[in-house]
Amino acid sequence: MKTKAIFNWSGGKDSTLALYDVRQEEKFDIVSLMTTISSGAQRITMHGVRRELLLEQCKSIGLPVREVELPEQPSMKAYDEIMLKEMKAFAEKGVTHSIFGDIFLEDLRAYREEKLKEAGLKGCFPLWRKDTDKLVREFINLGFKAIVVCVNAGLLDREHVGRPLDRDFLTNLPKDVDPCGENGEFHTFVYDGPIFSAPVSFKTGERVTKEYPAPTNDTSSSVSESVKPVGFHFCDLFLA
Repeated sequence: MKTKAIFNWSGGKDSTLALYDVRQEEKFDIVSLMTTISSGAQRITMHGVRRELLLEQCKSIGLPVREVELPEQPSMKAYDEIMLKEMKAFAEKGVTHSIFGDIFLEDLRAYREEKLKEAGLKGCFPLWRKDTDKLVREFINLGFKAIVVCVNAGLLDREHVGRPLDRDFLTNLPKDVDPCGENGEFHTFVYDGPIFSAPVSFKTGERVTKEYPAPTNDTSSSVSESVKPVGFHFCDLFLA
């Protein structure tokens, strides 16, 4: 029997490539994807992607999704309490592992493993310590298609959002920006590729800039995927 696991799903490139790798290995029985949603805006937290696009994405992938609603700008205590409750509920159903698309943020992995231990689960990190430039190019070469939906305004300008994640995008990235955006420089929405039964049809909307309060500590910064207390440029997406 395969090991039961849940998959922490952001809808972006790292999650997608990690899910692809896990499916290739056929070690885990993924009982559900899990995504945090902003309760007020009904969008994927940090990425800003609308809930209806998430649902279409998961439908095409062929996996159920557990939507965990979070209040706007939750405290770390509130976040931890909500997630612990969700993890324990999965553990009671026989789930033993939680899978993430993290690549090299040591403090974030340590935080995740500590919290998972409280719920009786173990972490799995398929992309851990892999070269980020090779990973993103593998993502493209496999035929995955993604659009950039959010960028850190302190590192990338407004013109970077709404662009496809392709070789041209990578070529134009500043040298201090990680090719996978692992430090929170940019986020994506994946709409087609080998794990999709059909492309997710969408159209782009307006570009907006928003500012968020500075995180109170390093752990909070890691969880929210923010790098600095600066603004973020977003490109809105709609179902076609």
